[in-house]
Amino acid sequence: MTLISRRLAIATPALLAWPALAQPRAEWPNGTIRFLGIFPPGGGTDILSRIWCQKMAEITGEQFVVENRAGAAGNIGTEAIARSAPDGRTIGLASVAPLAIGPTLYRRLPFDVNRDFTYVSGLWQLPNMLAIHPDVPARTVPELIALAKANPGKYAYASSGSGTTVHLSGAMFTTLAGLDLVHVPYRGGAPANIDLIAGRVHMMFDNIPQALANVRDGKLRALAVTGAERSPLAPEVPTMAEFLPGFEITSWGGVMGPAGLPAAMVQRLSALTRQSLEAPDLIARYRENGATPWFTTPEGLAQFRAANEAAFAPVIRASGAVVE
Repeated sequence: MTLISRRLAIATPALLAWPALAQPRAEWPNGTIRFLGIFPPGGGTDILSRIWCQKMAEITGEQFVVENRAGAAGNIGTEAIARSAPDGRTIGLASVAPLAIGPTLYRRLPFDVNRDFTYVSGLWQLPNMLAIHPDVPARTVPELIALAKANPGKYAYASSGSGTTVHLSGAMFTTLAGLDLVHVPYRGGAPANIDLIAGRVHMMFDNIPQALANVRDGKLRALAVTGAERSPLAPEVPTMAEFLPGFEITSWGGVMGPAGLPAAMVQRLSALTRQSLEAPDLIARYRENGATPWFTTPEGLAQFRAANEAAFAPVIRASGAVVE
C-alpha cells in the first residue's frame, strides 16, 4: 500500500462519520417534548401524567414538559392537541371525559374523536372515591341516601367539570338512588376540592389519589369507591355497587397526538410507553396513587375508546345530563 493509500485508509472512517455527526438524530424523541395536560395542576390525572413524563424523560434522556390546558371538562386541552402539528413535538392526555363521555354529553365538540387524533396507548385506570365533608351527618352510603331524600335540593356534589367521570359518577348516583342533588362543576379537581374541604359543597366522587389524600388528612370522609372491586389502597371502603347494583365507573388516561403522526414515530412512542409502564418504580408510584398501569396498542386504545363511548351513552342519556 502506498503512503497516499495508507493516509486515505486512515482518513476514510473519520470522513464517513462527518455526515452522521452533522445530522440531527432522526429517532423520536429528539429534543423537548410538550405534553398537554387537559386538567388543572394538582389533580389526580395531573399527578399521574407527571409521573409518566418523568419516567419517559429518564428513559429517553430528553425533556418532557407538562403544560396544563384546562377548561370545559378537558375539551380545551383536547382541542389544543388536535390542532398541534403532527411532528411529535406535542402530545397529550387522552382522557375518558372528552373522548368517551363528551361525544354523547355534548351535542357539539370542537374536535372529532375518530378523525382528529392519533391514539398511542393507555397509561392508567383508576376508580373514583365518594368523599363527603365531615359536617355531613352520614357515615355510610345508605345514610347519605336517606339524608338526601329527606332534604331534596339541599345537598350539592362538586365535579372537576361537566362531562368528567367525577361528574358522571354523581349523575349516576342521583339517578340510581332517586335523589335531588345539585351539581356544581369546577375547572378541575383541585379547585373543587378546595370548596369541598371548606364545606361550600357537600360531596364529590373524586379520582382516588386526591380524595384518599384528603381522607387520610382528616379533611374528608370516604364512603365508597366506584370500581368493580374495593381498592387495595383502602380495602375498608366499600364499592358503590354494594349498595346500588350496577354502579361502576372507572376513569382512564392515555397518550395521544394529533392526527397524522408518522407511523414510525407512533411505534417508537408505543414501545417507549410500554417500557415506562413496566418500570417497577412507576408501577409503585401509580399504585400509591390508586392507579393501575395500563398499556394498549394504538389500535387497542382506539377500540377501547369507542367501546367505552358506547357503554357510557345510555347512562348519560338516562341521567339527563346532555349539554346543548
